[in-house]
Amino acid sequence: MDSTTAARRLRSEGYEVIALTIDTLLSKESIDKAQRIAQELGIEWHLYDARERFQRDIVDYFCQEYTVGRTPAPCTRCNTLIKWKILGEVADAMGIERIATGHYFNIEQRDGQYYVAKGIDPIKDQSYYLWGLGQATLARALTPMGDIVKSDVRQHFSDKRESMGICFLQGRPYAEFLESAGISMPDGDIVSEDGSLRGHHNGIARYTIGQKRGVGLTDGYRVIDIDAHRNRIVVGRAESLFKHRLYVTDCNIVDANELLSCSNITIKIRGLGRNPELAVRISAEDNGYIVETQDAAYAPAKGQPLVFYRDNLVIGGGIVVDFE
Repeated sequence: MDSTTAARRLRSEGYEVIALTIDTLLSKESIDKAQRIAQELGIEWHLYDARERFQRDIVDYFCQEYTVGRTPAPCTRCNTLIKWKILGEVADAMGIERIATGHYFNIEQRDGQYYVAKGIDPIKDQSYYLWGLGQATLARALTPMGDIVKSDVRQHFSDKRESMGICFLQGRPYAEFLESAGISMPDGDIVSEDGSLRGHHNGIARYTIGQKRGVGLTDGYRVIDIDAHRNRIVVGRAESLFKHRLYVTDCNIVDANELLSCSNITIKIRGLGRNPELAVRISAEDNGYIVETQDAAYAPAKGQPLVFYRDNLVIGGGIVVDFE
């Protein structure tokens, strides 16, 4: 739906459009549908087999993160390492200058730097998931979906179904997928913050920060930490999930001086959910940044992206590795 609309809009603007389907473990039905749509639009179509890269860089990473007590962000990682990277590689091989996708976002250029910017649709805006895109990619990218809202797009399609969630799970609970992938999930202890035993778990990979359901406790306790080294789940009250200090590494920052000097930087830690609304204070550390919030972030999880915004611009982002 989105990619089709993007292709139509680019053609209406005078671009010669060539379609690329990136096979990341797609079904034959999905591939055939993409080819059929390209034929209906009268545009050239290509298929890129990315299954091996996707397995290595996304699926294997997804499984590994859970085994060490982190909550992975496969969609963000896929945008950076698979979708946009392969799109650029194929365009280079074909001698094509511009690239585009069906993502809802914009790009702004300021002082010689390119920034991911929010799309006009506040519900569908996908800027949070694109913080890892580099300058070379942004310099050549077009954003045909940045000035349109999803509800308008949906009106033009009889089949309004959309892919939701993590694609390779195919609707399965992630713990079931991990089991099918042969991931070991040994039993262990559930403890309170003072270390006292509260129960037992059947594998740390089955739990995420903030989780209450499935913990087996009836007194309001929820997961506040995952101690992979000791194979135990730490539980506590909801107030223990509010954090004012976060440590971020593996960053992609447009301008570090801007990030450290601006007083109106805000952050988003999850695509949906409760995020600090007030500006934050940021300081540099050896391999990343320390982020101090005025109003607390709720239930940040190690392994999740933290994205820096200045108004509607993405200044950069990184991965949460610790908090307090």
